[in-house]
Amino acid sequence: MEITAVESVVRGDAHFVQVHTSAGLVGVGQSACWGYPGAVHAVVETFRPYLLGADPDRIEHHWHHLYRMGPFRGSVLTAAVSAIDLALWDLLGKRLEVPVWQLLGGRVRDRIRLHLLLPGTGAEALAAQAAAAVADGFTAVKFDPLPANYGDLSLARLVTETEATTAAVRDAVGPDVDLLIELHRKLTPLQAEAVVPAVGRLLPLLVEDPIQIDSVSSQAAVTRRALGVPMANGERLHTIWEFKELLAQGGAQYVRPDLGLAGGISHARKIAALAESYHAAVVSHNCLGPLLTMASVHLDTAIPNFVTQEYSPLDDALADGPARACVRREGGYLPVPTEPGLGVTLDLTDETPLDLTGRPLTRIPYRADGSVAYAV
Repeated sequence: MEITAVESVVRGDAHFVQVHTSAGLVGVGQSACWGYPGAVHAVVETFRPYLLGADPDRIEHHWHHLYRMGPFRGSVLTAAVSAIDLALWDLLGKRLEVPVWQLLGGRVRDRIRLHLLLPGTGAEALAAQAAAAVADGFTAVKFDPLPANYGDLSLARLVTETEATTAAVRDAVGPDVDLLIELHRKLTPLQAEAVVPAVGRLLPLLVEDPIQIDSVSSQAAVTRRALGVPMANGERLHTIWEFKELLAQGGAQYVRPDLGLAGGISHARKIAALAESYHAAVVSHNCLGPLLTMASVHLDTAIPNFVTQEYSPLDDALADGPARACVRREGGYLPVPTEPGLGVTLDLTDETPLDLTGRPLTRIPYRADGSVAYAV
């Protein structure tokens, strides 16, 4: 069997690939560099001459060839590699007629715990959404408690309002539900040192990404100074080398690789093993729909240090969209898939652009003085 065609398709802020073979099998993948899908598409186009005629089973070999064929790095490149990698794992599972998790060492768990992303803002809306999620069977919720005007508040007001919103959610769900607090890289390190202990008093499962990703050392330093509050980092990191630096410097009890950005299944399973060696857990990032959710589920199924899988309302909304998963949510869990490959059917005949993020790149936060605030 050899690769006969590589399709790369951009639909709005979504980017998909389909890898065709001489045996008639088609593997599907998706990238997660949602800000620049056209750039990822261009990189996949440069991969095509190498991939055509290649043996699709040589997944690890292809990963290294594609990653190192040019002397450049970054999220656009790793996103392109990720999409191809996922498609190749999908092909291997289909050829061997087993789900991908079976190829990763077999099943560690019987179902996949989910945490629901809450889209609301403000204490009242978030508390109501959290209560509804728990009523629907979720045992964990994730939300951003920072005020909308976070860039212009005094430190005292920033801390008290953020803590009050978090407390409202805790009161709504009680002590038996885990809270995952997402700070979206909006704070400076000094602000983080005040905000993180305040929300930590509400006993969240984790607090994620308080500061920008510009420096791995700075992220690790904020985590070291978090005084016992569990911290999570990594949704915008790309490689095991970045995760190694983060963990080695004392950063992150929870790592957050995105399988559409951090090298696909091939690389994310290495990140998971690296985290395991530091007694860190994996809470993989995903907010771009069913295909990447299902790819993550296969990794979740096969690793020992998984805790909970990110699940977006988009997963339910797109259940009958272009990427259709073979399993559906059951309350706050997903069943372990049993279909060969990733268990995803991809239909790109509808050319309507997708809007997975709802965020044009030109719409970023500004402070009242006209300067650019820390953006998500």
